[in-house]
Amino acid sequence: MSDACSHDHDHGHDHAHLSAADSPRYRRVLWAALVINLAMFLVELLGGWSSRSVSLLADSVDFFGDAANYGIALAVMGLSLRWRAGSALIKGLSMGAFGLFVLGRAAWSFWQGDVPEPLTMGVIGTLALMANLAVAWMLYAWREGDANMRSVWLCTRNDAIGNLVVMAAALGVFGTDSAWPDLAVAGVMALLALSAARSVIGQARAELDKAW
Repeated sequence: MSDACSHDHDHGHDHAHLSAADSPRYRRVLWAALVINLAMFLVELLGGWSSRSVSLLADSVDFFGDAANYGIALAVMGLSLRWRAGSALIKGLSMGAFGLFVLGRAAWSFWQGDVPEPLTMGVIGTLALMANLAVAWMLYAWREGDANMRSVWLCTRNDAIGNLVVMAAALGVFGTDSAWPDLAVAGVMALLALSAARSVIGQARAELDKAW
């Protein structure tokens, strides 16, 4: 999920940022989406740590990536390619670091034999789904807009699918009393985050070369 979202959001920014900047309502929606995603990043980070759920930690990477997307879109709207590419590079490096952290945490949980607490996983997964659906509803009006606007909406819609996968992992943990469902979902999501980071970093470096 992160791979497609992150790549598509940066791609096409050159011809999209002007139309987005012309819409005060779209800016307000981006601010609301930024706050919601940042809040859910912290909730899933703390919830994943306290419940020993690595899939919640992995899903928090999606919220972090989305918050970074919205923040960068707001901060560099109308600025030069160099600024936008530099911001994207920082985002990509941060996402990569978080993906590696999740993989390391998954390995540690496997080594320790930790079984996550499924109730916390399910409750926070449901809250995350509601947050993504709320953001998707706010962005729905721009689903047929330019490439940048459409990609932001698609990214949020796809992230809701990730929340359903985390909830399925919670059911798997509850039914099997095993950490395997949680670790399997976390591993896939962490690899997607690393793939997204690689895509963003590669494109940002190419755009920085062009800007210089």
